[in-house]
Amino acid sequence: MDISTKKTDAPPPAPQPVLTERKRDVRGASRPGDRIFLGLSRGSGILLLVIMAAIAVFLTYRASLAISKDHGNFLTTFEWNTNLTPPVFGIAVLAFGTVVSSIVAMAIAVPVAVAIALFLTHYAPRRLSGPIAYVIDLLAAVPSIVYGLWGALVLVPHMQGLYGWLDDYLGWTGLFSWDGGAPRAMLTVGILLAIMILPIITNVSREVFRQVPRMHEEAALALGATRWEVVRMSVLPFGRSGVISASMLGLGRALGETMAVATVLSPSYDIQASLLDPGGGTFAQNIASKFGEATDQGRDALIASGLVLFVITLLVNGAARAIIARRKEYSGANA
Repeated sequence: MDISTKKTDAPPPAPQPVLTERKRDVRGASRPGDRIFLGLSRGSGILLLVIMAAIAVFLTYRASLAISKDHGNFLTTFEWNTNLTPPVFGIAVLAFGTVVSSIVAMAIAVPVAVAIALFLTHYAPRRLSGPIAYVIDLLAAVPSIVYGLWGALVLVPHMQGLYGWLDDYLGWTGLFSWDGGAPRAMLTVGILLAIMILPIITNVSREVFRQVPRMHEEAALALGATRWEVVRMSVLPFGRSGVISASMLGLGRALGETMAVATVLSPSYDIQASLLDPGGGTFAQNIASKFGEATDQGRDALIASGLVLFVITLLVNGAARAIIARRKEYSGANA
């Protein structure tokens, strides 16, 4: 009798692990180079926070020394005289001038910069957009003092016609009334700052608009949209967060500009209701013009005003981040 053995199905052998593959650690870095890069990037971020904290502590300490000796209200006093005994100084005029000049600059520069970026990316032929973009890049590298000299020698003498026109047609508002003096006023400062921040906003916006997915534009065109409708429905929503970021970069330069403003503006410690009347001042201009001849008390006072500018800059950037974070549709990934 043939005896047959009963066959049993054995389970398949377990797959052997690949010995050459390294196990990833919990931090997401699997190679020494990755771990080194992770440490360097993390250390750089921590170092930046430490530097910012050190600047804030230094400004706060020196500002407290000055404010403790101030016999005026630091926030509301119009006068700035640190050589008196006791000293009297305040930032009311400087804060007003800084905010007004920056608002004027942004109101002029942002629409023009976005329009130029759209023209270069979606309307201009390639052989024309290249040279124009190159010239705009060169404008971003021009030093501030060169802008200031151009503003004092060229811009200011040619502003009288504009000032006269604004006074004739909009002088009744009080915001554009002009008494015929030298056009070294906040409007001139705002126009000069707009020219200075225009390349920054244009370059960043142009690069953002170039990242718009081609399929979005082609889909809009396939549905019968015009060129402007494509820009309005596809390009602008995608690049909105980038435009906001570019505007904040430009605003940061406008808030901290020194020599150009000092060259063009006729400073005085009073607030003018009209943008065309000479007077006013900014934080950066006041620090640049008075720091060299200031005493120890005067330097502490100037550092106190620099602390206010530092806080304003942080608030502006924080507000921009909050605006972008609150609206998810600002993200290009969700466009």
